Amino acid sequence: MKQGYRTAVRALIASLVPMVAWSGPVNINSADAGTLARELDGVGPAKAQAIVEYRQKNGPFKSAEDLLKVQGIGEKVFDLNRENIRVGSAAQPAAPQNAAARKSAGGS
Repeated sequence: MKQGYRTAVRALIASLVPMVAWSGPVNINSADAGTLARELDGVGPAKAQAIVEYRQKNGPFKSAEDLLKVQGIGEKVFDLNRENIRVGSAAQPAAPQNAAARKSAGGS
């Protein structure tokens, strides 16, 4: 009986892992703060609100890398979410680019 219980608990935990690990994709030009906080790793309510406020003040993001212009969004958060960031209707993830290339292109 004990072995069956353990197996059932392990199966339940294993089935929940994909739901916890899954996030995005999210269009940073149309998502509200709640969606941004829920879908982007390392982005909580305050950073999500900063993204929305930046977008309202400066207009839509032209590229995923523009997210780095938002105060509180750094390389680590951007790299965690690169594959899930969208800026338009196309379902293409942000292009891979290393930090040195972004800096030479004018990024932070």
